[in-house]
Amino acid sequence: METNTVEAVRNNVLGTLVVAQCAAKHGADKFVLISTDKAVNPSSVMGATKRIAERIVLGWPPLRKFGTDFRAVRFGNVLGSDGSVIPLFRRQLAHGGPLTVTHPDVTRYFMTIPEAVQLVLQAGALPEAAGRICMLDMGEPVRIVDLAENLIRLSGLEPHRDVAITFSGMRPGEKLHEELMSDLEATIPTAVDKIRIVETDETDGTMLEGALDHLAAAVAVGGSYDLVRAICALVPECVSSLRERGTKATFAER
Repeated sequence: METNTVEAVRNNVLGTLVVAQCAAKHGADKFVLISTDKAVNPSSVMGATKRIAERIVLGWPPLRKFGTDFRAVRFGNVLGSDGSVIPLFRRQLAHGGPLTVTHPDVTRYFMTIPEAVQLVLQAGALPEAAGRICMLDMGEPVRIVDLAENLIRLSGLEPHRDVAITFSGMRPGEKLHEELMSDLEATIPTAVDKIRIVETDETDGTMLEGALDHLAAAVAVGGSYDLVRAICALVPECVSSLRERGTKATFAER
């Protein structure tokens, strides 16, 4: 998504808007958006577009005219799912290594597949989750290099001796450490152990409508310079590395 900003916005933002409109128009009882911890103080296009999707389903005024109950869940990294680091490490281990980690200090929050499924089901069922974001209490973040070393040991080998671990460098938009909530948010417990509600302010519906119109216009034009600026206008808590991308036009846009 970092190199395909237009398609990221078209899918995560405008796609969410269309599906939410259809759900409301046709009388769906509930709508659960799958979001991510990367939506918190986002540094990436992926995280920022998911944060906008949250704002749409929880605060876009036209959706309030209907009876659909909108809510969202924020996922951490799901262990063993397609695209997660464990299958990658296993493939690399099967070839004798090396296992690749972006940075020695990088950490992530993890949840299991059963926890992820339960989170979605509970988020759809809990009365207190209506119009809010649900989040799993995922405990302490895990160092990815520790995960790699433990996987090597579980295979009967010694890390750094039998199998190398190399550091490939941080990718565009990637953080060293993910967060579960921003300084503008707070969490409260629910009736279900380990599931919490994120309290966030989505009351500025008029601003949201105008900014979404500007975002859609930027998608139509297709220039990443104006598009990143439009994204940042909708996500004022995005970090400086993403915001700076909206101040630097590409050669073709100058």
